[in-house]
Formats: sequence, structure tokens, C-alpha cells
Amino acid sequence: MDQIAPAAKATPTLPDAQTVTSVTHYTDRLFAFRCTRPLSLRFRSGEFVMIGLLGDNGKPLLRAYSIASPSWDEELEFYSIKVPDGPLTSRLQHIQPGDKIILRPKPVGTLVLDALLPGKRLWMLATGTGIAPFASLLRDPDTWEKYEQVIVMHTCREQAELTYGRNLVEALPDDPLIGELVGDKLLYYPSTTREAGQYTGRVTDNLSSGKVFADLGIPPLDPASDRAMVCGSLAFNLDIKKVLEDAGLTEGANSAPAEYVVEKAFVD
Repeated sequence: MDQIAPAAKATPTLPDAQTVTSVTHYTDRLFAFRCTRPLSLRFRSGEFVMIGLLGDNGKPLLRAYSIASPSWDEELEFYSIKVPDGPLTSRLQHIQPGDKIILRPKPVGTLVLDALLPGKRLWMLATGTGIAPFASLLRDPDTWEKYEQVIVMHTCREQAELTYGRNLVEALPDDPLIGELVGDKLLYYPSTTREAGQYTGRVTDNLSSGKVFADLGIPPLDPASDRAMVCGSLAFNLDIKKVLEDAGLTEGANSAPAEYVVEKAFVD
């Protein structure tokens, strides 16, 4: 009697699959990767999407990730923390070019220019991987056409953790698309909390103490002209909201633009 070969175990089909095109590791806690972009995906710079992998149970394991690439980019870029025991990042950190990830093409978010009233100065306030949505906005021509000055405050524990943001910011003046728009409009204020550097201290402390205004030689926050975007840990978001509101700024949203917005979906 002929033996019947056992059926091959079916390989789960990855829904909404996109292909990883490059991966860059910055520290043992931080990495960035790029992947293909669905032809149908349209988003505003600063928005986020759900990305992930299949879990051990065969079901999608998804988390909200800000799109770090600008809306005109042909690929998508993401910047991520590595959590050793994190359900998703413990596995996502090992992806390689050619691997597949899940990407749900439904972008949303509040860190968009449309959620702010017109102003003169735009503050981008971030901790850790919260720099990701600003990596998108900083490479968008609309940002530079709408504001006379853009101030990026980014705080990490150590200098190495600033590398992704620093490389991006330093490359802006030479960018063939927006370099001329950037000109001298950009002020960059990277600070660390556990290692000495050009600047030290938290975003909240440097704002509330007035140190950043003295260091950069600029006037304090003015709700008539200043706009702000915030992305970081929940504790940071709450603390910075108080600083901004003490300065007279009010929180806005897509449906009701105002002086500042916070990305509530992101947790560093």
C-alpha cells in the first residue's frame, strides 16, 4: 500500500504585508527600519499607523508607530525602542531586509500641521523615540513654508541615543528638496540626562527655567506666535502640557486647532 505523505503545515499568510528594505541599529535600545509603502497609502506628515508581526497564536500583534518618513517618500520609515521582554519589540528588533511586517494602512494622529492655528515659531518637543513624527514633519516642505522658525528640543539619557535625530537634523540644510527652505530657520536643542553634552536636562526643566531661551538667545513662549507639538512618554506629555498651559498655550486637535498638540497614542 502506498504511504500517504503527511500534509505540509500551512504557513500563515501575513495580512497587509510590507517588505523591510533596510535596518539600522543605533544602540542596544534603539533601531530604525524602512519598508515598502502601499500604493494606496496617503498620510499627513506626523501621523501614525499600526504595524507588527504575527504572534505565536497566529494573530496579528500590532502597536502604534509614528511614520518617520515624510508624506512624499516612496518608502516608510519607523524608529523604535527595543524592549527585551516586549511582546512586539522583542521580535521586531531582529527583522532583516527582505522580511515581512504587517502594516495597517489607516493613518491617524494629532501631530499634524492642520491641528495648529497659524503661528510664527513651531516647537517640536520630544523624548526618546518620540522624535519619530518630527523626523517626518522636518522633511516636509509645508513645515518650513508655514513657520519662520522651527525649534527642536529632544532629550535622551545618553549622547548615543540622540544619533538618529542628530543625523537627520544635521542633514536638513543639504536636503535637495527642502534645504533652501530650511535656511537659518532651524534651531536644534539636544539634551541628555545621564551624560554630559552640549546641553543637559529635561525638556520640561529647560523650558520652565527659561534655560533654553537663554541658551538659544530667543524670547520666551508667547501664545500669540508660538505653536508646539509634543511626543514622548505619558509622564513627559503630562508634565509638558502644564508648562505650555502655564505659558498661555491651549491644546488643539484635528477638529479644533489651537496652540499645541500632543500625540496620545505614543508611549516611549
